[in-house]
Amino acid sequence: MSRQSSYTGNTAGFAHNASSARSAYPAFLSVQETGLLQLKAAGKGLLDAFRWDVVVRLMASDAEVRANILKSLLLNVVSLTSIYFLDLLLSPLTHEHPHWLRRNIGWFYQILWLFPVMGASLYLNSSWSSQLANRTFALQHGSRAQAPATYSGILNSIATSAYRGVMIFTSVVVSFALQYIPFIGPAAGFGFMSWIDAYYCFEFTWIARGYPLARRLRFLEERWAYFLAFGLPPTALCMWGSTLANAAIFALVYPAFIIMAMHARPIPVDPYNPASTEDTIRHPSPYIPIRIPVFSLVVWLNDIIVGIIGLVGAFGGPRSNAPTAPPRPRGLSDSVESAEEGEAVPLETLNTKPSTRIRVSRGPRAGDRRKFD
Repeated sequence: MSRQSSYTGNTAGFAHNASSARSAYPAFLSVQETGLLQLKAAGKGLLDAFRWDVVVRLMASDAEVRANILKSLLLNVVSLTSIYFLDLLLSPLTHEHPHWLRRNIGWFYQILWLFPVMGASLYLNSSWSSQLANRTFALQHGSRAQAPATYSGILNSIATSAYRGVMIFTSVVVSFALQYIPFIGPAAGFGFMSWIDAYYCFEFTWIARGYPLARRLRFLEERWAYFLAFGLPPTALCMWGSTLANAAIFALVYPAFIIMAMHARPIPVDPYNPASTEDTIRHPSPYIPIRIPVFSLVVWLNDIIVGIIGLVGAFGGPRSNAPTAPPRPRGLSDSVESAEEGEAVPLETLNTKPSTRIRVSRGPRAGDRRKFD
């Protein structure tokens, strides 16, 4: 009798342990459910990229926003007119002219007029876009306390701007390189440029919220369907002309997409629990990626360029006899993370839910355990 009761108790214990293990194992959505959620996110991104009513309403209600958009509109119309005057009128008329001066007048036009206009346009567009983003953010969340200007702050701002310029350059280079891949090249380049354009539309929002570079990139990569769709309209507008014309067209519509990005709410809120059920956590299907490393190649190239610049600066700068600590291993983009911190007053993010990411070990090891974070 005692042996039977012991057997019954052991059976109940095994059943309880199995039930506990089964309840602890993560639940997953089906492929169809995950695909529908990604399609829903893409639809939301495309809808947010056509919220021109938000742009018009904000322009009508605020004089500062209206002034920044009108100044940008006027400047970029001048840039586009100058570019198309060269491409459509001046170059065809003088291309095969027998006289040397008239044959090369296009070069003089570019050096004396077009390049200075584009340089001034790049600087002024950057300044006005920053002012527009700050004003739009202030209208939504209130004014932010401005930190006093310091020498280190100025250096940090210069380093941030320099790294941003390098990142724009490497993004364009990667986009052009993707287009040379056989069969899928044009589609891959277009999709990649859609993500890049979406990133720069949302960049001011993330910087204002205090997101460092790594978090900004991760935020986009974990919501890849939404941002791919959001970037489709500005990218489609900027693919029909020359490189300079496409850049001027993007600068023309950029302020409007900054305003749309400020009012957008990217989904899913939690990419690791996209169904957002309170009682059960259900992760996406393993067959559809949660995160696509869109910027891995760009950041890798950036780190190489920044490392070369740092190496040149180290050889060219004054040498010190003081002992230095051995270098530690650096992670992806760790060399510039301190310069690209997005200095701002941190605000509460829209996603206040705890992350439901899960890491499952491939096999039992000493001292290892399953981690939830």
